[in-house]
Amino acid sequence: MVLDYMVKFYLIIAIATLLSSLQDADALAQSAQASVPAIENVEAGATETPALNQLRFITDNDYPPFNYIDESGKLVGFNVELAKAICAELKVRCSVQALVWDRMITAIENDVADAIIASLAITRRNRRRVTFSRQYYQTPARFVMRKSDSFKEITPEILSGKSIGVAKNTSHEAYLKAFFKGSIVKSFATPDKARQALIDGQVDVVFGDGVSLMFWLNGIASNKCCTYSGGAFTESKFFGEGVGIAVKKNNPQLLKVINLGLDKVQKSGQFQKLFKRYFPMSFY
Repeated sequence: MVLDYMVKFYLIIAIATLLSSLQDADALAQSAQASVPAIENVEAGATETPALNQLRFITDNDYPPFNYIDESGKLVGFNVELAKAICAELKVRCSVQALVWDRMITAIENDVADAIIASLAITRRNRRRVTFSRQYYQTPARFVMRKSDSFKEITPEILSGKSIGVAKNTSHEAYLKAFFKGSIVKSFATPDKARQALIDGQVDVVFGDGVSLMFWLNGIASNKCCTYSGGAFTESKFFGEGVGIAVKKNNPQLLKVINLGLDKVQKSGQFQKLFKRYFPMSFY
């Protein structure tokens, strides 16, 4: 899971990452209070905003809670609000518009927009066409177990001989086959089927995308059956380098401004507020 979309002209965006684990209603409340990982500081001396009076962001409209159309037809979401917060901290006019995913990079290449804030993954392939701000969040892989079980820690040794459900043909499946060779890896056609297998007792744990699992754990489909087990897995070789704001290649000034905006949003506390508004618990 990770991404490309939308329309219009020049500068600045966003910052994020996220929180802790789920057991019950009390655990969720405690999770909301947990600290949000801080973004690294901008280089020393990067305190002035280059002359600029507008930032034109583009995003997707179908990736809740990051960017989506609400009941009133308004474009909303974590990425949308982060873009606006960056503009506010930089004291520039802000435009955030939705665009078809496949046209996003072309839009900034043609100066139709200044920056993409649509959970676009920082990958080697994407770097060939755009330059990224520093990572503002990363989607880790996580294990989930039934609440009745007791895998407080997760290691290849602890799960030796245990069955692990995972979606087939994914980086998560590849990771298990590389590092959990003593476990019984059971691959399913979709993540939903792997999760249902956990509920039904067909597997001991499930391994998958931490964000998707977070919403499943907090949703109706899980019936409050399960919880995270162990910590987050973030190996870039398998799970990528995270998500950043994308700008046109060879534009160091704009990149500097966006990173400055991210830094200001973090220091002002706006990032933490946005995180708590859009995410019921941490997927880290």
